Amino acid sequence: MIKEFKEFILRGNVIDLAIGVVIGSAFTAIVTSLVEGLLTPLVTWVLSLFGSADAFAGLVLSPKENVVFDFGQVINALITFLITAFVLFLIVKAVNKLRNLHPQEAEEEVPEITAEDYLEEIRDLLKAQTTGSLPNEQLDQLFDSKTEK
Repeated sequence: MIKEFKEFILRGNVIDLAIGVVIGSAFTAIVTSLVEGLLTPLVTWVLSLFGSADAFAGLVLSPKENVVFDFGQVINALITFLITAFVLFLIVKAVNKLRNLHPQEAEEEVPEITAEDYLEEIRDLLKAQTTGSLPNEQLDQLFDSKTEK
């Protein structure tokens, strides 16, 4: 079981996934900072030009004491998610385009040997042996080389 787990972990796509998770979490931190540090203040500033002192004040609902519904944080999280998803979409699209630029060589299909093929070879070898066109040693070599495939 440990051997199977080791093979699973060392498989390339699992390691790629782990790297993607780490890079994704780091990128999410960057996007969160961008949204909270630049976009939210920018939207607040633009809305304050139209007369509202605190643009997101209307997005906070407090029906009881110590109960706060902050819709501004939800909007920030949605903006962060959309930006992250869009950038990851662009990255995946670019990687897929690069994969298509270097197509993998198609493997040659090896025809499957059927019982009929073996029977034809045996018939041909027996015919050659009975007519005397092949010595027995050469016949044995031919038969051995055909069965090794």
